[in-house]
Amino acid sequence: RVFMRLQSKLPKVGTTIFTVMSQLAAQHKAVNLGQGFPDFEGPAALHEALHRHTLQGRNQYAPMSGIPALRQAIAAKTEALYGRRVDADTEITVTSGATEALFAAIHAVVSPGDEVIVLDPCYDCYEPAIELAGGRAVHVPLPAPNFSVDWQRVKDAITPRTRLLMINSPHNPTGATLTRFDLDTLADLLRDTDILVLSDEVYEHIIFDGRRHESVLGHAELAERSFAVSSFGKTYHITGWKIGYCVAPPTLSAEFRKVHQFLTFCTFHAAQWALADCLVADPQHYLDLPNFYQNKRDHFARALSASRFQLLPVEGAYFQLADYSAISDEDDQSFCRRLIVEHGVAGIPVSAFYESPPEQRLVRFCFAKTEATLDAAAEKLCAI
Repeated sequence: RVFMRLQSKLPKVGTTIFTVMSQLAAQHKAVNLGQGFPDFEGPAALHEALHRHTLQGRNQYAPMSGIPALRQAIAAKTEALYGRRVDADTEITVTSGATEALFAAIHAVVSPGDEVIVLDPCYDCYEPAIELAGGRAVHVPLPAPNFSVDWQRVKDAITPRTRLLMINSPHNPTGATLTRFDLDTLADLLRDTDILVLSDEVYEHIIFDGRRHESVLGHAELAERSFAVSSFGKTYHITGWKIGYCVAPPTLSAEFRKVHQFLTFCTFHAAQWALADCLVADPQHYLDLPNFYQNKRDHFARALSASRFQLLPVEGAYFQLADYSAISDEDDQSFCRRLIVEHGVAGIPVSAFYESPPEQRLVRFCFAKTEATLDAAAEKLCAI
């Protein structure tokens, strides 16, 4: 046996909390409201289109940047929703999931010694990608309970080494959203700098109570310095297909594609054709998503009204934060493990989304589930 001295490039990283909690949930046959995936299928027309295109032989490598038909459909959707006309050939890249797009964008522009501002709590793939690029994540906290951005704190975090600022709206895990005022303030802050923006907009169509999703693509000034990342997995309930995309100006897209081509090169070919068909034939699907998920949010909230959990406001995305202070004073990691083992429901401890977790007792539940699943989970949670 050969023993090697190995220095980890990600010494702080282990198995993700989503995998850990899902495995524990499976072991104890718990209702899984932890990992953010639907337990229902996407549109039947999408599955039928995938089958059709598979039979038509679209099973080999796709073009590196994505098939033209899908990029053109994305361009049309971008103009219709956000009023920005983008070039399908030079500004849109189809990726193997939004996570790949985020990684490629970070590695396209972040060099050793650069700083990247992230807003805590944030999704757990951000910082490892930054560190692998040789950069340093600078964490700016979002204050509870509304988790709105304190732009003065963001301004104070900017240094001559700041290369990139990452935003996420609707926000995972809090459900908070950015307003037009937020984007205007960000534009003012970055004007006359070389700082770029990476906007994680995977929940762009899951936004509630009549709000409008404020995309960087709908803000002319920010769009010129931004990577905007979205996810067909979230929009069409097909997280396992791992298909996303990135929209960015030609110069940024060219650098993005240099990384993408050596990361995954291309993305699931037949599925791209299927998605192109559905984007063109049925835009109503994504236009109806706000009501579809708002009904689930409200159903879950009503089902938990008799529980001892205090529910925080949810403006978008498909996660409900719940304060368990009235139930236990233990830390959220311990509470979530006990929630699975003793009560049969899986959630995610919100501390997993922080560099330095504040003193709070919050668990994240995913409500992208059937009503039967939500009711089964709520019955167990109300019994605590």
